[in-house]
Amino acid sequence: MGVSTSSPHSGVAVVTVDFPPVNALPVRGWYDLAGAVRAAGADPDVRCVVLTAAGRGFNAGVDIKEMQRADGHEALVGANQGCAEAFAAVYECEVPVVAAVAGFCLGGGIGLVGNADAIVASDDATFGLPELDRGALGAATHLARLVPQHLMRTLYYTSRTATAQELHRHGSVWEIVPRAGLLDAAVRLAAEIAAKDGTLIRLAKAAINGIDPVDVRRSYRFEQGFTFQANLLGVADRVRNTFGSKEKS
Repeated sequence: MGVSTSSPHSGVAVVTVDFPPVNALPVRGWYDLAGAVRAAGADPDVRCVVLTAAGRGFNAGVDIKEMQRADGHEALVGANQGCAEAFAAVYECEVPVVAAVAGFCLGGGIGLVGNADAIVASDDATFGLPELDRGALGAATHLARLVPQHLMRTLYYTSRTATAQELHRHGSVWEIVPRAGLLDAAVRLAAEIAAKDGTLIRLAKAAINGIDPVDVRRSYRFEQGFTFQANLLGVADRVRNTFGSKEKS
């Protein structure tokens, strides 16, 4: 359990997240993920990073149970800061990041894949932000990088999900494959990128980030302010407790 890094192909590092049962990451997990992605990108022998997950789905967001167990706002602040660091680590990684997504990609998972450079998905992958059903706000910044504006708003307000096939039609998912072949497909794409000159690929990543029309760090930080406001008003706890009750029933 945790975050691990492997190297199945020359120039490619695979960062794997494994937090059973649904990859809902605790505060420490977000920081560990950020550290692993940054370390892989800083390795001079690595020219592309694959971000993937073990188990039932890619990511179910933050560990809400950890938040419910904690007194005060420390867990909330920790989760928000940890998510911000993990999202930024993917975006700011010195080399391109390919997200390999199987099953569900929810909440914080959208923050990760929305900041990735390319996405390969399994044919059963779904993407969504159930934040309004979980007493939170955020990651619309990253969902907006995956789908057009009005679809983003509708998905956000309804907490619905979009399939890999739908995202493929919008051009944000590069390839859809059976789950069993997901990692191989992602590594294959990463290997094609890693075949480029290491210095040039780093310059290319910096150049593309430099012309991005949205400052993803600042945009996400703005969204986080409304999550804190919802918590101060008591709305977040009320909705989160309802989620917990539904889960038990």
